[in-house]
Amino acid sequence: MKRVLVTGATGFIGKHSLAHLIDREYDVHAIHFRSVAESTPGVTWHRGDLFDALALAVIMKKVRPTHLLHFAWYAEPGKYWESTENLRWLQASLDLFNTFAAHGGKRAMLAGTCAEYDWASGCCKEYVTPLAPKSLYGTCKHALHLVEEALAKQNGVASAWGRIFFLYGPGEHPRRLVSSVIFSLLNGRPATCTHGRQIRDFLHVDDVASAFVAVLDGELTGPVNIASGKPVAVKDVVTMIASKLAAEDLLRLGEQEIAAEEPPLLLADVTRLTTEIGWKPKFDLESGIVDTIAWWRHRLSSVQARK
Repeated sequence: MKRVLVTGATGFIGKHSLAHLIDREYDVHAIHFRSVAESTPGVTWHRGDLFDALALAVIMKKVRPTHLLHFAWYAEPGKYWESTENLRWLQASLDLFNTFAAHGGKRAMLAGTCAEYDWASGCCKEYVTPLAPKSLYGTCKHALHLVEEALAKQNGVASAWGRIFFLYGPGEHPRRLVSSVIFSLLNGRPATCTHGRQIRDFLHVDDVASAFVAVLDGELTGPVNIASGKPVAVKDVVTMIASKLAAEDLLRLGEQEIAAEEPPLLLADVTRLTTEIGWKPKFDLESGIVDTIAWWRHRLSSVQARK
């Protein structure tokens, strides 16, 4: 039986991965750190702290997972890029991987980031584009990949590393781009943005989750880009949102300064994901935006109903 342990399972990507794992007939176990246990059909929850090595070992001994899907990390918008929390998560992730291997784990899939790449390259391809992270976040993720890959070889664990680009969708933090624009416009407030000419690679979070599960369930090892592979200007994304909400008059392009380190182009080559895994996304950009708007409408109406 394929038994998987998921970290970050209550987070943005992790919670979307659970249904995909169940669909592929995994015995799904997930770690949570909340006082109130989650309730998800088909998922066995274990309360634990990834910074508590003893508690983690107890869970690992009890579950004996064959597979590991590791999403948990510090991701507070506006803070995570240079936070020293990244150092704590680097160590905790290495301890997690070691414990997984020590308890007979066979295959692991960990979440990396496009911030590991040299952004001057524009289009990023595994094993080709230089790795030159400029942030502490990207540096710690890259360090984790290097060390876990060495540990995997030493312990006979097959490991893959998913480099995530730009994601959006239901459950996204309201301070991130797509959700912040939707949230503002649904509330009748102006949505201020940069000029929006920068080109990015967006993928709906459910597709991100399904891609991770597809890789986990296959035989691919090493780094793989998790993205759409389709370039789109940020201004086209936010303009689409405003159009869907009939709120073009509230969109304020060019009112925010763009950070100096922001590259004009950041795009993924997804050949490994689409060819070696055979993965395809469920959502295109338009249907993904519509889905995200619907989620926010429901959420805001539920909040209003409780008042």
